[in-house]
Amino acid sequence: MEEKKIKGIVQVYTGDGKGKTTAAIGQGLRAAGHGYRVTMVQFLKGRDSGEVESIKKLEPNFKILRFDRTRKFFWNMNEEEKNELKNKINNAFEYIEESINKDEYDILILDEIMAVINNNLVSIEKVIDILKNKPENVEIILTGRNVPNQILDIADLVTEMKMIKHPFSKGIPARKGIEY
Repeated sequence: MEEKKIKGIVQVYTGDGKGKTTAAIGQGLRAAGHGYRVTMVQFLKGRDSGEVESIKKLEPNFKILRFDRTRKFFWNMNEEEKNELKNKINNAFEYIEESINKDEYDILILDEIMAVINNNLVSIEKVIDILKNKPENVEIILTGRNVPNQILDIADLVTEMKMIKHPFSKGIPARKGIEY
């Protein structure tokens, strides 16, 4: 297979609508189908999900990493749990900082990174440093609500998922295979 080199850009999937992670995974799936190496780091997600099981079947071209395995929502955690989570997220960022220049992947997805930033689990400066200093051929995809303006300024592509209607408002809970 011929060597692939892309000009990597920064993509953001945001908004209050459903589909941010799904869009990022779809982009990763497309890239893996062309032989690109994709790594997705999922933050603040611990429940077993269909996407994790599907991605396992695509290894080694598409890997998913979870450093925190959170089972509670952040706002339901006590201070000790929040500190433990912050340490695990810092471990994830050590991995990202060490691996980004080692040519280990072509596409890096940082799923729910905006929640990590907005909950002060990692500094925005750390994320911006990664975005500004990424190798030219690495594509970075970020997901999550409430994107800081500094990241919007850096991003090359920003897509907003807007909620018009959602089954939660009818009392329909998250469904296995559909929402997770």
